[in-house]
Amino acid sequence: MTLKIDDAAARDFEQVLAIYNEVIRNTTAVYSEEEYDEPRGRAWFEAKLYSGFPFIVAHDEQGIAGFAAFGAFRPWPCYRHSVEHSVHVQAGRRGAGIGRALVLDLKSRAAARGMHVMIAGIDTDNSASIRMHESLGFSRVGHLHQVGFKFGRWLDLEFLQCILPPP
Repeated sequence: MTLKIDDAAARDFEQVLAIYNEVIRNTTAVYSEEEYDEPRGRAWFEAKLYSGFPFIVAHDEQGIAGFAAFGAFRPWPCYRHSVEHSVHVQAGRRGAGIGRALVLDLKSRAAARGMHVMIAGIDTDNSASIRMHESLGFSRVGHLHQVGFKFGRWLDLEFLQCILPPP
């Protein structure tokens, strides 16, 4: 199967939302306990589509395997060269290089836009994602203790950053 990465489109909504809700339901990758119903999910999806930032999907013959996006790290003007990204892969397809392909694509898009830093906030239990990001040039820069609460326990958040090459 050939994995292809494209800009997300309206036709991808249901598959992307299914992946996101599974992540919310079963993992600590998203610090939320409330899945998105269709109206809330559509508003979230469309906000991503029309944000002016990349929103991409990885797909093959089986459909959407994962998605990723980046957006402003902070709303203040002096942060305009820094972006924070997220990447989510369909359950059962994690560990197959899909997340890696998505992050590499996002890094390229960020560098092409003149971004200087890409940031990842990753739950410390997600050691596979932390290792993958480190293998792609991200460095650990901060550890926030007990900032989230999900599944009846406190969660720690690790921040990683990658200095991007000039365009």
